[in-house]
Amino acid sequence: MSKLTKFFVGNLPWTVSSRELRKYFASFGHVATADVLFDHSTGLSKGYGFVQFSTTGGYESVLNNDKHELDGQTLVLKTADFQ
Repeated sequence: MSKLTKFFVGNLPWTVSSRELRKYFASFGHVATADVLFDHSTGLSKGYGFVQFSTTGGYESVLNNDKHELDGQTLVLKTADFQ
């Protein structure tokens, strides 16, 4: 099984869903999971999430791109490998 590689994605616009997050990052490689976290009491986005690629190629493609924007906001990316 190939190594799964995960990113923390911060500064997400409040309007972005997990589906939109997956769609954006799918252009870099096969996305295994894409999750935006929501506050259970309010139902509002917490403004961050996680994206996990099924191959290291997708992960590296994201790293090779200096700037990531979604709905006009610059995303903050940090590696989040939990192996």
